[in-house]
Amino acid sequence: MAKDKIAYVCSNCGQESPKWIGKCPACGQWNTFKEIRIAGETKQKTATSAAASAGHALRNNKVLKLRDISNQDDPRIDMHDEELNRVLGGGLVPGSIVLLGGEPGIGKSTLSLQTMLRMPEKKILYISGEESAHQLKMRANRIPHDENDNFLILCENSLENIFDHIKDEKPELIIVDSIQTIMTEDVESSAGSIAQVRECASSLLRFAKTSGVPVILIGHITKEGTLAGPKILEHIVDTVIQFEGDQHYMYRILRSIKNRFGSTSELGIYEMQQNGLRQVSNPSELLLTQDHDGLSGIAISSAIEGVRPFLVETQALVSSAAYGTPQRSATGFDQRRLNMLLAVLEKRVGFKLMQKDVFLNIAGGLRVTDLAMDLSVIAAVLSSNVDTPIESGWCMAGEVGLSGEVRPINRIEQRIAEAEKLGFSDIIIPKYNLQGFDNKKFSINLHPVRKVEEALRALFG
Repeated sequence: MAKDKIAYVCSNCGQESPKWIGKCPACGQWNTFKEIRIAGETKQKTATSAAASAGHALRNNKVLKLRDISNQDDPRIDMHDEELNRVLGGGLVPGSIVLLGGEPGIGKSTLSLQTMLRMPEKKILYISGEESAHQLKMRANRIPHDENDNFLILCENSLENIFDHIKDEKPELIIVDSIQTIMTEDVESSAGSIAQVRECASSLLRFAKTSGVPVILIGHITKEGTLAGPKILEHIVDTVIQFEGDQHYMYRILRSIKNRFGSTSELGIYEMQQNGLRQVSNPSELLLTQDHDGLSGIAISSAIEGVRPFLVETQALVSSAAYGTPQRSATGFDQRRLNMLLAVLEKRVGFKLMQKDVFLNIAGGLRVTDLAMDLSVIAAVLSSNVDTPIESGWCMAGEVGLSGEVRPINRIEQRIAEAEKLGFSDIIIPKYNLQGFDNKKFSINLHPVRKVEEALRALFG
């Protein structure tokens, strides 16, 4: 039997090294190298045969010309969930391996369980390494669903036993909850270690690619918000989707971080309820406060995440610094960009905020990355500073540059149409977006602006 080797892997980027080093030469992070044990030649053969033991022999690959390869896509598997289908790029691709990550208690297992219960046409094997069968039954009873005899549950932690059950049952879809709890006998370390996660994920990848059965892995995340385990885990899988949200809010966001079969800019929104997760098809109506007349520091922005336009409420509070050093705090928005916008407001517009505390919040617990939010952030901050509310029926969209100009944004027609659909009467947009733009098809009043001063003048007179 060949002797096991010791190697070191960076937990941040996946860089390997034969010895421990303090600073990673690839990503520059300190103290990220973790020790792993590489199985000898005999164990490597055993691990390979474990994946093949499901009854699918490895293919004899050969060199092909590019023009001889078929460009016909396999039909995707409908997950019976519009939000999940959108984030996956149109459905689940056969033979793909998907990694679903999220904080503890955010709803990863609930999302997986309720989605699989609504797919009676597929034979599904749900492998749980964390919960007992009784706990899963109690969770399933809270979710409204029809009887599904094709939904199978296996509570197992051993990878070899899992492949034996897969060989017997021949499922069409596999869910592993979670990959950190699965372990193989070929690696001499505890479950959840870098070596175990790496080897188990590689074996499941070989099985998915050789059999055509899609595999969904549920993964934990660390306190820094990154997926637990080696960085190579994210390189192995085809798609990485993250389930996020504040546990104090009822909304959950499903984002695509990596997707080999679709766009990574898509977004799915759910509402957590007692009987599971409800899809939010029109997030604009839920993200807007019903009545904020007479309240200062509130501005409405027409934002886009992926291909979905929605109106989001920006809230700001400006007050005198009570402890000498002014505070800058942002929830759901990039704090560095907030500091930049405050500097633009002070330098280009002339409002002194040096000795003021500024707090910014995106309503509903969302985290928005659209640059078109800049104009609403500045408007909300100024509204709170002068304690003057913005008239109801007004919304805005525009990126703000360092010189105080309002830069053009993409998909302006979708933003305007969403604002008009929700009953807004006026919208402020960048002037440069009017080039080649037909504004006669919209009944909403358009206010094109070139600088921040023009936008503030239109809002506050």
